Amino acid sequence: MLRSHDDLTISIEEDGRTVASAEVHPAGHAGVVHSDLHVESGPVPGGTRTRLVDAVLAHPRVDEAQRLLATMPLGDTEMLDRVRQRCRDVHAHAAGATKIVEARLEHGA
Repeated sequence: MLRSHDDLTISIEEDGRTVASAEVHPAGHAGVVHSDLHVESGPVPGGTRTRLVDAVLAHPRVDEAQRLLATMPLGDTEMLDRVRQRCRDVHAHAAGATKIVEARLEHGA
């Protein structure tokens, strides 16, 4: 996992190429953080999506929040499953080709 110099972007790299990334920023409401999760098209190593969710949940901005609002590809079940394993009160709904996920964070989980 790599973080950019501004500490707002998380990148998962494999063999020198970025295979997944996420941006983390305040959502505009107290206690809520927003993350946009992306996975490169084509085959990526197994567990990449899980690693990305784990990296987002370990981000300092997420650690300070009570709720996560995340966007991810609509058909991606691995990322949603990981959020469900690591968070509480997880709700997801479709918005075009995107899935919007809201979750209550469990710090120390």
